[in-house]
Amino acid sequence: MKKTVRNVVAGVVMAAALAVPAIAVAPASAIAPATAPAPAAKPGWTPLAAAAEPQVNPLKGFIPFQGSYSNFPYSMEWSYFPLNAVMTGPNTFDWSVMDAALDDIASRGHQTALRFYLDYPTKPSGVPQYLLDGGLATHSYDDYGNNGVSVSPNYDDPALLTALDQFVAALGKRYDGDARIGFVQAGLVGFWGEWHTYPYNGDGGQPNWMASDATQQQILTDFVGAFHTTQLMVRNPNAMNASMPIGYHDDSFALETKTSSLGWHFMDNMVAAGATDKWKTYPVGGELRPELQPCIFSASGCPVLEDGGDNDFPGSVSQTHASWMINHYAFQTGYSAADKPAALLAAQSLGYSFRATQALVPASSSAKTVTVGLTISNVGVAPFYYDWPIKVAYVDSHGTVVKSTTTNWHVSDIASGSTKTFTAALDLSGVAPGTYKLVAQVANPLSNGIPIRFANATQDTVKDGWLTLGATVVKGSAGHGGHKGHSGHGVGQGPCARSGSRPF
Repeated sequence: MKKTVRNVVAGVVMAAALAVPAIAVAPASAIAPATAPAPAAKPGWTPLAAAAEPQVNPLKGFIPFQGSYSNFPYSMEWSYFPLNAVMTGPNTFDWSVMDAALDDIASRGHQTALRFYLDYPTKPSGVPQYLLDGGLATHSYDDYGNNGVSVSPNYDDPALLTALDQFVAALGKRYDGDARIGFVQAGLVGFWGEWHTYPYNGDGGQPNWMASDATQQQILTDFVGAFHTTQLMVRNPNAMNASMPIGYHDDSFALETKTSSLGWHFMDNMVAAGATDKWKTYPVGGELRPELQPCIFSASGCPVLEDGGDNDFPGSVSQTHASWMINHYAFQTGYSAADKPAALLAAQSLGYSFRATQALVPASSSAKTVTVGLTISNVGVAPFYYDWPIKVAYVDSHGTVVKSTTTNWHVSDIASGSTKTFTAALDLSGVAPGTYKLVAQVANPLSNGIPIRFANATQDTVKDGWLTLGATVVKGSAGHGGHKGHSGHGVGQGPCARSGSRPF
């Protein structure tokens, strides 16, 4: 999916969501129960029963830092990289460290969300050595437990700016559209690459170590110019980036998220930037505030950490339309049996949730082509941001796919809260006479990646990873006496129906 700059609605103020207890379940729209009645089907169409949002779906939910865990379901992992791990000199790069991490995460069927940094408190500097040797000025500090280990560079130094230009261009050239990557954050600037140098921001007599507006704009422009397919994110919503094709990362989620009287919470900044509708096109993610991770889903809740904090996870989801959230506690430590159900519901409430409401499946056919259809609602809080196509397939009584067709149907066309009906003519050549189940799947372009599963009762009932639409009989002349096991691609296949390492 090639990103384009879209106008966002300026000056839209999102009303604050009603505060609810920390243990409240996720928004009902995202996790409607299996007993919810299906709408009346059109003539010739069959209604499909609803179910809860699956516990895991790609590019959404709670995610850990890179690693293999069994305490909580997940589809994506977070990874940091120091710039000097890959940039060895002006326009020279060694990508082996990054590729090793991406391959490790992909081996578990997961995508990666990633950020590069120059300065990570308590870790050795991420500044390439050739820049330090060339005289790049740096600031030592003891804040955040750093004790002088890392240093804050002069972000406006022309040599550093040139290096960042070169790095971002090379990063995009190599990895834009890589199936292993879900999201790339425009890090590099500030502590942890989070685009702040607090308390060294010029307030209270402190020096200002933060990059100038011109430098920030140049780095963002570099990222937008280098990535046309992979979705980008940045920490702070502001007027500088509001009109750029880039999403956001709230790293203090559920504490400093919702609109407030303070004027500096994440959604306060979204309102000020006129960016409250950007989630409709570009993703919002973040990190559940670490101090809240162990307790926010418990009956007793968490203490309020600061004035203006609200510990309101559902309200924060409602306002931000967030798709994914780092919550390492869920994986490394794990929730108790009492707290885990609420945590699972919270994870399910993030991002998209696709529910098929009806299907058009011919009872039988002897024609060379048949018309099939599928109506899908997005009952989640956000869209899906990549144009992964829907596949439909004929499955025999042994569970074998005898013919699979990639359509030009895309779940990315279904906005949050909307419904869309797709139809297509399927070529039955090569399908032998017999009784089959018609199934559908939004396949992950990562070869072993988790497919998008639907919030339906017939998800995975005939074949794992596939939604069952109904039964159909192929009569003698339809398949032209073909053989089983044939896989075809004849219907509506567009440029996004592809596989390999660059599929988004």
